[in-house]
Formats: sequence, structure tokens, C-alpha cells
Amino acid sequence: MSDNIIVDTATRIFADLCEPQTINAAEEGHWPEELWAALEESGLTLAWVPDHLGGAGADMADGFAVLRVAGRFTAPVPLAETLMAGWLLAQAGISAPPGPMTIAPVHEDGNIRLGADGKLQGRARHIPFARAAKHIAALVNKNGAPVVALVASGGLGIRQGTSLAGEPQDTVSFDGVTPIATGAAPAGLDPVALARFGAAMRTQQMAGALEHILDQSVQWSLDRVQFGRPIAKFQAMQHNLATLAGEVAAAGAAADGAAETIAAEGPASERALLDVAAAKVRVGEAASSGAAIA
Repeated sequence: MSDNIIVDTATRIFADLCEPQTINAAEEGHWPEELWAALEESGLTLAWVPDHLGGAGADMADGFAVLRVAGRFTAPVPLAETLMAGWLLAQAGISAPPGPMTIAPVHEDGNIRLGADGKLQGRARHIPFARAAKHIAALVNKNGAPVVALVASGGLGIRQGTSLAGEPQDTVSFDGVTPIATGAAPAGLDPVALARFGAAMRTQQMAGALEHILDQSVQWSLDRVQFGRPIAKFQAMQHNLATLAGEVAAAGAAADGAAETIAAEGPASERALLDVAAAKVRVGEAASSGAAIA
């Protein structure tokens, strides 16, 4: 179970500072400084980092719940990426720096190597919010063993791109860069497990967005009047809203199931593979159906 105080704090911050104009400005390339500062000051950005490494030391469930809220408000900041980066650094005993972060690689074919000279080689594709990140937490290969590296983004070659949703998604070159800090990764933590963890986080954001769609649809049906009464009174509309509510509930349950497995067994477990895959499929189906209904 997540901490209601943490969820309430996140909800207040997003309600106050993640308004439509903030989202529109972010889509035009303006960094939402006030929103990010509030999230960072509250400790939400490093919720999964232990106290002794500079974080809030919250439970895994709390971080997933915050991501659900962020999805509900369509927050245009790398909150998920920073949460995950902080978690990855903590696995290697590396203190988390302040500021927005992202992670690399996000695909199993990503191959970033740490040489004997202490420098990195390789590149990673489709890195979310790389251009906005102050640091990148990278899972790299050193003589066949996984190593976590904290890298300052200032010296990296970043080619900007966008995702299908229009969000920043960049290609990053690590060639010749020396990490700020490195540490051995736990056994079983590889790019596949990292991608699995990221997929579970995305399902929470998608579930939150679906909840927002349902709320907006219900409110619109109550406000819109046709033939002298709200259209929510019409049977066809009630049927559509009930179908949408079912999709939203199923998506939330699937996302929560994946989150609970990650929290209990970690992203490298076989059960995590099955639960995250099922959640991604089910939430994706709900998103398609929900968008069509709305």
C-alpha cells in the first residue's frame, strides 16, 4: 500500500503547477522550472533513493503511486526517469545528485562499455529527456560484468529526437566520457531487466492518463445538455461510460499487479517478465479502447 500523504502531496503539486498552459509551453520546448522545483523540494524525484544516499527512502509502492498521479496530470517532466535513475544508482551504492536525470540504455541492444582507461564507449538510442537531464544513470558493460555509472550530461553528444507522443527522445553518444562514479550492479540487473522496470512504470502513467480520460468524459456528459437533459441520462452514453470505466479499472489492476511484483521480487525475476508483459498488453488495449470511446 502506498502512503496517502505522499500521494496527496504529489496531487497538490500537480494540481497547482501542472496546468494546461504549463503542458503547452513544455511542448514548445520551455522547461517547467517551477513544477520541477516543487517536485524536487518535496523529495518525490528521489523517492526510491535511501536517506543515506541523498533520497527520501520511500517504499516502491509510493513511487509507483506518484507516477499514477503524474500520468493523470500529463506531467511534462522526467519524473519517472529520475525516479528510476535514482533507484539504479542506489543499487550500486552511488549517491543521487540533484536535478533531473534519465537512464540508459532503454533497449536490450544498447551496448555502452567501460574501458580499462576509465572512459565510456558506445551510444544509446531513444533516451527520454536526455536533453533536459543534468545526469544520466547508465548500466554499462565492463569486461562482461554490469556496472552502474553516473555520467554528467554536459560532455555527452546528444542528438535530439521525439517519441510518437511528441516527447523528447534522444540519441546519446558516450564516447570518451569519464563517469563521475561507478559501482558494481547487482546480479541479474541487465538492460532487459531495466527495460522491464521502465515498462512497469509506463503502465502506471498510462493508467493515470486513462483515469483522467474517464473523469473528463463523465464531467462532460453531465455538463452537456441535449433535448433538455444531460446526455449522461441517455442509455447509449451510460453504456459507453460503463465500458470506459471497465477498461480503466482493468488497466489500473494490471499496472498495480506489475508494480507489486517489481516491488516484491525485482525486475529481473521471471514473474516480473510475465506480469509486466501482461500489464503492458492490457493497459495498451485499454488505451486504444478508451481513446475510441472518449
